[in-house]
Amino acid sequence: MTTATPSIVPVHFPSASSGKPRAQAPYARFAHQRAGKTSGHMDVSIGQRTWAIAEGYIPAESTGPEPEMTSHETACLLNPSDEDAEVEITVYFGDRDPAGPYRVAVPARRTAHVRFNELDDPEPIPRETDYASVISSSVPIVVQHTRLDSRQSENALMTTVAYAASS
Repeated sequence: MTTATPSIVPVHFPSASSGKPRAQAPYARFAHQRAGKTSGHMDVSIGQRTWAIAEGYIPAESTGPEPEMTSHETACLLNPSDEDAEVEITVYFGDRDPAGPYRVAVPARRTAHVRFNELDDPEPIPRETDYASVISSSVPIVVQHTRLDSRQSENALMTTVAYAASS
């Protein structure tokens, strides 16, 4: 299956000196905009079916009100497709066999923020333990990894896009 990529075309603005159109590389229009679609829904596939988060750690302690300030790791899952995504998360450890798969459904054109410290089926993710995860989806999705470390009152928040495996 091939993944459609957005068609990017330069936007032309008249030159201040000559009045003739000139291309502006930083500006682009997508095919759905040229086609007159203004609903905000793109008929373009983005994302991948397999993602990896090579680093994970859930602190055992937190500071601040729960559940908002509970230390956690989150996989932010974006499903931009017209099909529901069936997502499986497998968690890997340095000293034992993997845990999972943990199953999550992400409806079409929706997002889900999955806190690893709330995953408990087939087993809870252990606290104060290094781990990594592989996320597989039935349709292409986008995955972002976020950590809130609130062990002290000066909180730390980290986020990054996960590694997308090429299909």
